[in-house]
Amino acid sequence: MRHLHSWYSQSLHTDMPIAVYGHYGHALLLVPTAAADYLEYERFQLIHSLWHLIEAGKIKVFSINSVNNESWMNAHVPGEWAIERHRQWNNYVYNEVIPFIKAQTSATTPIYVSGASFGALHSANLFFQRPDLFSGVIAMSGVYHLTEYTKGFYNEEVYYNSPNHYVSNLEDPQILQQIRSSNHIHLFSGSGDYEDPRATQNFSNVLHDKQIKHDCFIWGQEWKHDWDTWRKFLPILLEQSFE
Repeated sequence: MRHLHSWYSQSLHTDMPIAVYGHYGHALLLVPTAAADYLEYERFQLIHSLWHLIEAGKIKVFSINSVNNESWMNAHVPGEWAIERHRQWNNYVYNEVIPFIKAQTSATTPIYVSGASFGALHSANLFFQRPDLFSGVIAMSGVYHLTEYTKGFYNEEVYYNSPNHYVSNLEDPQILQQIRSSNHIHLFSGSGDYEDPRATQNFSNVLHDKQIKHDCFIWGQEWKHDWDTWRKFLPILLEQSFE
C-alpha cells in the first residue's frame, strides 16, 4: 500500500511530496536518480522488488523528490545557485524529512538511506555528513566526486558536499566514531555499460584509509547502469542485512 504526503518545505520554498510504502520495519529513505522524482522507484518496479520485505514488516520505505533539475541537472543556472539549491535540499532532508520519518515510525527506528546513480552520491553525502541521523547507507552505481556534475564549478560548498573530498580529510573524532559504529555502509557497482566501478572502488579505498568498515561489491560485465541491476541488488543486500 502506498501513502502520499506533501508539505510546503521551509528549506526549499516549494511543495515537496513523499511516497510511503509499508507499515513497520527499519526506515529506508530512497533518493531518486538524476532529475527524477519521488515515484521513480515505483515506476521502474524497484518498489515491487522490495515488496516481500515491505509486507513482512522488515522495512518501511520513504521515497522523496530531488531538486537536481533546479541545480546540477540544469545547464542554465550558475554554479553558485546550483550548490545553494543542493545545500537547501540537504537541509530539507535533515530538518523536515527525518522528523517526518520519525513521526511515521518511532524516535528510535533506524533510518537507512539509499539511491542509485546520482542518488548514490546524494545518499552517501547525506550519511557521511550526518551519521547521527542515519544508521547506514546503500549507494548503488555512484560516483562520489560531486565535481563530476558541477561543469568545472568549485568552491568550499562543493568540497563539503563531495564525499570523496571531505571524507578523505575527515578528522573530527566524534563524527568518525559515529560513522565507524555503523554496520551498514554498502557500496555497489556493476561493470557493464555506463557503469563506473573505478569510482566505487576509489571511494572504498578512501573509507579503508579512514578505517571505516564497509562492503564494496563490484559485479560483472553483465550488470549495466540500469534498473535491472538495482532491482536485483538492493533486495539481496536488504535481505542479508535485516534477516
